Amino acid sequence: MAVEGEGEKKRYITVEELRKHTTATDLWISIQGGVYDVTDWVKDHPGGDLPLLNLAGEDATDAFVAYHPASAWAHLGRFFVGHLDGYCVTDVSRDYRRLVVEFSKSGLFDEKGRVALFAFCFMLFLFVTAVSGVLLSASALVHALCGGITGFLWIQSGWIGHDSGHYQIVRNPQLHRIGQIISGNCLTGLSIAWWKRNHNVHHIACNSLDFDPDLQHMPLFAVSSKFFASLTSFFYDRKMKFDAVARFLVSYQHWTFYPVMCFARFNLLAQSMNMLLSKKHVPNRWQEITGVAVFWIWYPLLVSCLPNWGERVTFVLASLAVSGLQHVQFCLSHFSASVYVGPPKGNDWFEKQTMGTLDISCSPWMDWFHGGLQFQVEHHVFPRLPRCHLRKISPLVRELCKKHNLPYNIASFWEANAMTVRTLRAAAMQARDSANPVPKNLVWEAVNTHG
Repeated sequence: MAVEGEGEKKRYITVEELRKHTTATDLWISIQGGVYDVTDWVKDHPGGDLPLLNLAGEDATDAFVAYHPASAWAHLGRFFVGHLDGYCVTDVSRDYRRLVVEFSKSGLFDEKGRVALFAFCFMLFLFVTAVSGVLLSASALVHALCGGITGFLWIQSGWIGHDSGHYQIVRNPQLHRIGQIISGNCLTGLSIAWWKRNHNVHHIACNSLDFDPDLQHMPLFAVSSKFFASLTSFFYDRKMKFDAVARFLVSYQHWTFYPVMCFARFNLLAQSMNMLLSKKHVPNRWQEITGVAVFWIWYPLLVSCLPNWGERVTFVLASLAVSGLQHVQFCLSHFSASVYVGPPKGNDWFEKQTMGTLDISCSPWMDWFHGGLQFQVEHHVFPRLPRCHLRKISPLVRELCKKHNLPYNIASFWEANAMTVRTLRAAAMQARDSANPVPKNLVWEAVNTHG
C-alpha cells in the first residue's frame, strides 16, 4: 500500500465523495480505509469488470479479502488516492476477517487435498464407460444408461470446473489452465471464461434480483413478486418484462421447474457461444473456442455411432435429464433464501452472503455428489477455500452467524426441494391474480412459514 511522505498531510475522502465515482470511466473503491482509483484496472481485472462495477463507490474490503490472497495487497499502492474519512469496521466484518487470517496462516487455502486427482480419474472412468457402452454393446438399454452416465460426467466436470474457477486445483498454472479447458470447455461445452464472468457476479451480488444473473430466469421463473415490476437486469443489460407471456409461464412455474431443469443446459451452451462470439473481452478467446469445438466434435460423433434415431434421441435426453440434477442443485441453495433489489453494499457483504444462501445437510460420504456446494454458506464467505475443507470449517461459520444473530439456513436435499417448490408456487399464485397486491418478498415469507 502507498505510504505518504513524512510530514505530508493525509488526504481524506468522504463517503459521499467516494460514491460519486461509480462508472467504468471513473471507478473508485475503498479497501480497509484506503481509497483506490481502479479505473484503468477494470479492463484487466482477472475477475472481470462487473464485480468492480457492482462494488464501485463502496467499501469492498470483505469481498477483497474473500477473493484475493495476501499477496494481492502489495499491488494496491499504485491505485491509492487517499484515506476514507470516518472509516470503521463492524463487529461482523472484524470477526470474519479474523477467520480469513486464521485460515490463511494455517494453510487451508493452499491445502487442496487430492480432490482434483480423484475427480479427473472418476471423470475418465465415466467417459470411457460411456464411450465403450456405445461402441461395444448392441443393447438399447445399455445405450440409454450410457447417456445417463454422460450426464453424470457433465455433473462431475462441472464440479471440478467450479473448483478451478475459484482457486488453482493444481499448483502449476499451465496444468491448472489445461484442467479448466478440459473439465469445462472440452467435456461439457461450457466456456470457463463465460462461467467465471457469470459466477463472479453471482458471488458479489448474491441474491440481488437485478444484479445476480443466477436469479434472472424471466420469463420462465420468478422467485419474488418484485420481478412483477419488470426489473432491469444489470448483468444482461435489458429489462426483464413481466408481460402476458411471462405471467402465464410464471403461473405454472412450480409445475414446469423440473422439466425445464432437464433442458437447462441448452441455455448455458447458448450463453457460452454468445459470449465467445461477442465483442466482449474474453481472455484466451481462441483457447476457449477450441475447447468448445472439441465438445461439439466428440459428443455429436458419439451420438452418431448409435444405430438409429430413436436411440440417439434417447441418449441425448438421458444425458440432459441426468445433468439437470446439477441445475436443480444450483437453484436449491438460493431460490429459497432472502432476496433484495439493488446493488450489493460492501459494508454488509458477509450478512448478504449468509442470508442469501442455504446449506444442504448430508452425510460425509455424499460430499462427492454435491461437489462441495452443499456447504453453500461456507463456500460463499470463503470462495477460495478448497471444498475438502468446507465441512471442517462449517462449525466456525455457524458459530459466527449465531454470535451476530445472522441466519444459518440448512435443510436436507428433499426439504430444500420442497421449500423451492413452495416458493415457486407462492409466486405462481400471485402471478395469476392481477387484481390483488402481492407480498414484498415471497421467498422470505415462504422460508419463514415452511422452512
